[in-house]
Amino acid sequence: MTTPPALLIAGHGTRDEAGAEAFRDFVRELGRRHPELPVAGGFIELSPPPLGDAVAELVERGVRRFAAVPLMLVSAGHAKGDIPAALAREKERHPGITYTYGRPLGPHPGLLRVLERRLAEAVDPAWDPAEVTVLLVGRGSTDPDANAEVFKAARLLWEGRGYAGVETAFVSLAEPDVPGGLERCVRLGARRVVVLPYFLFTGILPDRVRHQTEEWAAAHPETEVRSADVIGPEPELLDLVWERYEEAVGGDLRMNCDSCVYRIALPGFEDKVGLPQQPHFHPDDDGDHPHGHHHGHGHAHSHAH
Repeated sequence: MTTPPALLIAGHGTRDEAGAEAFRDFVRELGRRHPELPVAGGFIELSPPPLGDAVAELVERGVRRFAAVPLMLVSAGHAKGDIPAALAREKERHPGITYTYGRPLGPHPGLLRVLERRLAEAVDPAWDPAEVTVLLVGRGSTDPDANAEVFKAARLLWEGRGYAGVETAFVSLAEPDVPGGLERCVRLGARRVVVLPYFLFTGILPDRVRHQTEEWAAAHPETEVRSADVIGPEPELLDLVWERYEEAVGGDLRMNCDSCVYRIALPGFEDKVGLPQQPHFHPDDDGDHPHGHHHGHGHAHSHAH
């Protein structure tokens, strides 16, 4: 019987220790859930352990094949370029390993169910959903395709749940920002708004969303504003990562590249088409860094190596 490939979880990283520990706990829980195969996880920047250490850990355990799943909600530069490039670098460091690369997590019905729970936790049970406007706040990216995916998640969250509306905002790099998103909600007639962070775990950016929400609410007492929690390590998230693992192992990836900025010449982003993959170099990574520190993003359209 063929041994199944190991599971490698690739995270972005955060300067918030609680958020980084939440990722590490999540990886450990996946390992407990699936004792039949090695599970490891690492970050491409900011937090230990670096992705290279996670790959080295698997190799030391005798792993020659693994499937890598990006623990990210949208396909932005990190999932499209940084992680594939980092994996290609690890293949050079560890000759003989092979891997497949899965797709990011959202939007997915399981995650939408968790978001719905987070909304239910934040609102007054007596509130009529038809009187509640939701502001879904994503991380924000210079990649228009990634920002569009947050809008898609917002629309799917709106469908069939009876809210007055689900608007979208971003905490960095894209408009509208959180105050701008709240202003938009009010201009559309909202009197009760729930700000829902579209983030997996706690961290600096979700904290910033809450802080900006509280500041805006204090200056606009006529609007009732509540803050919801992040998605968190819910069973649906654990199940979804396993689903992405099985997709990668089975070769069923179905990535949509129709509006990818690295493949299609979108207005204002024409210079990004065909950019080479260049990995981040993690400060805790002990491997050789012959090319210095790069922040360029490429796009891997062939995910099996």
